[in-house]
Amino acid sequence: MDTLSREERSRRMSRVWGKDTKPEMVVRRILHGMGYRYRLHRKDLPGKPDIVFMSRRKVIFVHGYFWHRHEGCSLARLPKTRLDFWMPKLEANRLRDIKCQEALQLEEWQVLVVWECELKKRNFPLLTERLAAFLGPSGKR
Repeated sequence: MDTLSREERSRRMSRVWGKDTKPEMVVRRILHGMGYRYRLHRKDLPGKPDIVFMSRRKVIFVHGYFWHRHEGCSLARLPKTRLDFWMPKLEANRLRDIKCQEALQLEEWQVLVVWECELKKRNFPLLTERLAAFLGPSGKR
């Protein structure tokens, strides 16, 4: 059973933002420190990617394990109540993500997904290597 009232839960969920989240800000700080420059949330691209490298034709999505259903992640648990509401909503999010990534790839964009749980492990050196391998040289002197 939920420990919050319906009104309290609604208020809490309404405070969840779609951009400039803490995980996204961590990835952006790492990228900036590595010397990469980028654009944010391009509305003209499928799925409005979180981080866009126009000249490289590469995008990064920073996904939360709950909202985007990170398969195999122990943190991506389902709520205990109102499954009739949550299951279709979360599955629709997951399917929309796949559709947007496929659309980007059809337009010859390369896509990388960074999961929130990767940041919780605080393994920033591994993430830094992964980002550098995806993006190539930064031009930082």
